[in-house]
Amino acid sequence: MRPLAGLVALLFTLAPAHAAELVMFTQQGCAWCQKFDSEIAPAYEKTAEGKRVPLRRVDIGKPRPPDLAFIQRERFTPVFVLIDNGREIGRIRGYPGDAFFYGLLGNLIAQMDRGEVTPPDPNAAPPAGATFGE
Repeated sequence: MRPLAGLVALLFTLAPAHAAELVMFTQQGCAWCQKFDSEIAPAYEKTAEGKRVPLRRVDIGKPRPPDLAFIQRERFTPVFVLIDNGREIGRIRGYPGDAFFYGLLGNLIAQMDRGEVTPPDPNAAPPAGATFGE
């Protein structure tokens, strides 16, 4: 029975993790990304939200990682996409400033906890607090 338990443990360590994460789409020269970096990023990983949904950065000017191919692309930055178990829960388009960011993120986390998904609106106008790319 021990060899079987060891094999099961090994399989769990080799299986990809599907934990929730907050994917931040960025680009070089993005002023709003820099503002996020100065106001939120230094402490983010220490917050309850940062521990629950770690931040992952993706440059829109580089090839997209294959595990994020399901995320609908936008041509401005920053865009924050909350994902869980290979599906998009919702997004924050643009950086609304430190006074609003955690409130919006908290709403997305609560939505994830309820099992709700908000698909992105392809016709939505780009928000204030975004830098256009490409």
